[in-house]
Amino acid sequence: MSLEIIPINCITLLYLWESLSLFNLKNYWLFFLLVLLSNPVHASDSTDTILDKLNDALKNKQRYVELKEERILNFKKIKSDNLTKEQEYNYNKNLYTEYLKFNSDSAILYVKKNLKIAEELKNKDLSDLAKIQLVTLYSSSGKYRESEALVKSIDKNTLSKTLLPNYYTAYREFFEHYAANSYSIEYLKQIQKYRDSLLMVLDPSTLNYKINKIQQGIYRKTGTAEKQLKILLESIKEDNPQYAMVTYLLGSIYEKTHQMELRKRYYALSATADLRNANKDNASLQELAQAFYEMGDVDMAYKLTQSAIEDALYCNVQFRTLLMSQVYSIINTVYLEKEAKRKTELQLYLLCISLLSAFLLVAIIYVYKQMKKVSRIRGELYETSQKLAELNKDITETNNQLQERNAQLSESNHIKEEYIAHFFNLCSTYINKLENYRIILNKKATAKQFDEIYKMLKSTTLVDNELEELYKNFDIIFLNLYPTFVKDFNDLLIKDEQIVLKQGELLNTELRIFALIRLGITDSVKIAAFLRYSLSTIYNYRTRARNKAAVSRNDFEEMVMKIGLISLKV
Repeated sequence: MSLEIIPINCITLLYLWESLSLFNLKNYWLFFLLVLLSNPVHASDSTDTILDKLNDALKNKQRYVELKEERILNFKKIKSDNLTKEQEYNYNKNLYTEYLKFNSDSAILYVKKNLKIAEELKNKDLSDLAKIQLVTLYSSSGKYRESEALVKSIDKNTLSKTLLPNYYTAYREFFEHYAANSYSIEYLKQIQKYRDSLLMVLDPSTLNYKINKIQQGIYRKTGTAEKQLKILLESIKEDNPQYAMVTYLLGSIYEKTHQMELRKRYYALSATADLRNANKDNASLQELAQAFYEMGDVDMAYKLTQSAIEDALYCNVQFRTLLMSQVYSIINTVYLEKEAKRKTELQLYLLCISLLSAFLLVAIIYVYKQMKKVSRIRGELYETSQKLAELNKDITETNNQLQERNAQLSESNHIKEEYIAHFFNLCSTYINKLENYRIILNKKATAKQFDEIYKMLKSTTLVDNELEELYKNFDIIFLNLYPTFVKDFNDLLIKDEQIVLKQGELLNTELRIFALIRLGITDSVKIAAFLRYSLSTIYNYRTRARNKAAVSRNDFEEMVMKIGLISLKV
């Protein structure tokens, strides 16, 4: 994050808008393509959600880099061949802005081109601007001598007023970068001195002025600075490049005041914004890594540190690399120790599993031998029982036949009334599980984790079809068991209130309720769960049916339970 960074989409759009006359009409579509690419970062009030978004940004880090490179490449392609020197200078300046916090070597290349153009034009202001830009690029790349020599070669007294803010900013950043390499209280004084000078020449109404003003006393008056930054944050959109700076400053305040949750929150917001803007010169990842390390989350600290170092090397920001080296060494050591401990634990787990497997194998062999022994004993008992059965065969033959008939009838009734009801209860439970599974996956899809699953499960068609099939199968099987149920049920009702089924309908909701009652499921809660109606709806159906009964209201459901008994006995 930096006071000067401007996102690629905004810079490109502004330049294209001002310079459309430079391009052919066939290139105009690129302007609208770049408009579509502008997508602001969304932040949540929840710290956990913010950290989830940060992890998502880390996963897609390379994609953001590719998008930025693609946009820069497209911008280069639309360059006209007949630009004037002034137009070419502005074109290079825009590319410098794009590369400033992305790739300092490329930024230096385009600034040097502009320096050459300025010399050809003999334009002092343009030459001074290019030199000032090189000062910051050299110091951030570790070329402190070149940077110092260049900034001292610029005569402040002859600078135009419009370049004074750039001049003071470059001097301030020079000492910030140098302080990272060789800390001294004198450098801090110089940083403060040039920030004070910068504030003298900035317009107080600008965002740049407000941020520098807050930084001026951020650690002396943390309470005031916190309030000012929060007010400022409310007026800045999340796709604004200064959003990362403001959230970073808030994170540094909470670090100083030892408020860990808020510190994590605002550093994470800043880091996410930097990642999505492909800003490689950032401090938020390093500070957030330090916070996680202090909390004992070494894995997250290591991941953030790795990302920060990759960015610093990619952008060739030497002072960031120096700042990260000491922190990385500590975190990396702890991370490797933790990995070694995990490896030891894994080996221990594998040993335990091996021992358990051996014990299980011994147990299986033992059980197998016991089963063979039991099987042999059962064979002996069977032979003995066969001999006894033969001796009593003549006496008990008639009794056995009667018992067999009774057992068959009992089994038939048991299968009809218990097993079938149990089967459909399991079907209902299965559908409930499918519904719960759909809800869980839908929540995950809503969290942007599996888009394709989310599209598949967004509809309830699957559950509706399963319910329809379940009820259809229930109707068919029940009517096979009790084919006269509808007629017998209607015989229990007043003639004018008897149920008339629609064409193709086997049972309706009311008949299904009493079909379940006939099967022995009399609990309204279970009936409501099976038919997916509210408990009050089931009560209403049962009450309404009793009110329509041609027999006693109190005996109505008991008589429903007897439907089919005569036919079964036959």
